[in-house]
Amino acid sequence: MRVMSSLVIRAALVLLVNALMITSISAQSGDRLLRPAPGAGTPVIPFMEGWYGNEDGSVTLSFGYQNRNREPVRIPAGDNNRIEPQGLGDMQPEFFLPGRHHGVFAVTIPANMDGTTVWWHLISEGEELKVPGERGPTAYELDRNPRPQGSVQPLVGFSESGPVGVGPEGIVSKQVVEASIDEPVTLEVWTNDPSRHDPSDPRYAKPLDSRVSWYLHQGPGEVDFIAHESMPFLDTRPATPLSRNAPPQHAVVVKESVGPARVTASFSEPGEYLIRARLDNWEASDSDALDQCCWSNAYQRVRVTE
Repeated sequence: MRVMSSLVIRAALVLLVNALMITSISAQSGDRLLRPAPGAGTPVIPFMEGWYGNEDGSVTLSFGYQNRNREPVRIPAGDNNRIEPQGLGDMQPEFFLPGRHHGVFAVTIPANMDGTTVWWHLISEGEELKVPGERGPTAYELDRNPRPQGSVQPLVGFSESGPVGVGPEGIVSKQVVEASIDEPVTLEVWTNDPSRHDPSDPRYAKPLDSRVSWYLHQGPGEVDFIAHESMPFLDTRPATPLSRNAPPQHAVVVKESVGPARVTASFSEPGEYLIRARLDNWEASDSDALDQCCWSNAYQRVRVTE
């Protein structure tokens, strides 16, 4: 109960501070946070989820968003969707699904720029909302320590023996996948969950499964995914707006959390795309978006031709 209480208090503080930040930009948007989600016509809200202090002195900031509309919203990178100061990354999403999405990208501030404030600006429906991120209050400090039952951020990469990434910053593929409008392409990630649970606990008597979900992150067109070996993700805990990212459209369960996950992607328009694969181990009782744990992102660049 103490763990759950601390998680709830922490989540409430995060939401309150984000709301205060956004209200300072637009009092009207702060008011609308408490109203039922409309069908369309409201701006997308950026969130700074928290910051990690890294061993090399750098700081990694985790960002997410909330789209209160019932339909996806597209905001191309540029004047209406930008990170300031420039030069710290271009990983922000351009395609915003309905619901609350945690830790969809990260920005790392190098050690020699510690103290810099990073702003994510979003302009939609004629309204600008922005949120700051920096090494700041401990209430916003995140960590990669094991959770009470041993859950940690899972490892994700693009090959069985290649480099891996963890957390919101995850890993970005160096290789660009080539595709065409007429030929779907298979995207693949490899997963491993190093969490160590107590085998005497009935909840962990058998290795837990993990899940990989695919999302259009950047790109000019639409993407249709067909998951390979798709099956339901078993989670018997109640889902709440605070404790879950919005349900994925396409997910693959990785048995016992080790192995490959694949999806076939079809693209509607030529151009440069960025696809996000999110690996999570939320079947564990101590792993949840509410506590900013435990998932990792993998970003695959795809070049689509006619």
